[in-house]
Amino acid sequence: MDAIVKNFPVLDDTSGRPSQKEAEEAVRVLLRWAGEDPTREGLRDTPQRVVKSYREIFGGYDLVAEDVLGRTFEEVSGYDDIVLEKDIPFYSHCEHHMVPIIGKAHVAYLPNGRVLGLSKIARAVDIYARRLQTQEAMTAQIARAIDETLAPRGVAVMVEAEHLCMAMRGVKKHGATTLTTTFTGAFKTDPAEQARFMTLLRGFK
Repeated sequence: MDAIVKNFPVLDDTSGRPSQKEAEEAVRVLLRWAGEDPTREGLRDTPQRVVKSYREIFGGYDLVAEDVLGRTFEEVSGYDDIVLEKDIPFYSHCEHHMVPIIGKAHVAYLPNGRVLGLSKIARAVDIYARRLQTQEAMTAQIARAIDETLAPRGVAVMVEAEHLCMAMRGVKKHGATTLTTTFTGAFKTDPAEQARFMTLLRGFK
């Protein structure tokens, strides 16, 4: 499926981002709103811990996937067939409720003279996952970053995930999985390449 792709700015200390102190106070406000006492012993250091964890969880805003994907390799001995990295685990957060999305991504591309280091693909997935997301947008962002950086003959991305906003609240459907795909180039125009991608996913254990 095709999704709207957002360009997220890289934030710095001059961008209007609240200070550490302001962020910690916001956590205290939420604790009080939930009915807790942020001054009690068990919660006294919670605002600091939450802000520290959020800096890591949402670290993708400070990184650019295209920079990570920038280094490619041309010595491929003529290899031009599908490259598939399967079952890349990720943790993200729903932009609507700020609760976790837990899943895995499968990424494939058809080289056009250059290949990526396999760790670069996993890092690109992680960069987009460590932002407030919708699964549809994240799927398209991963595909676009690889397509624009590597210029392959095609990119295929499948993401499957459980959204805890559906399991913890609302309809409370634990275990429901959402699947999204984005195809570019030959994967989009050639049904046989799409079918091969799906077959490899099913058969590659």
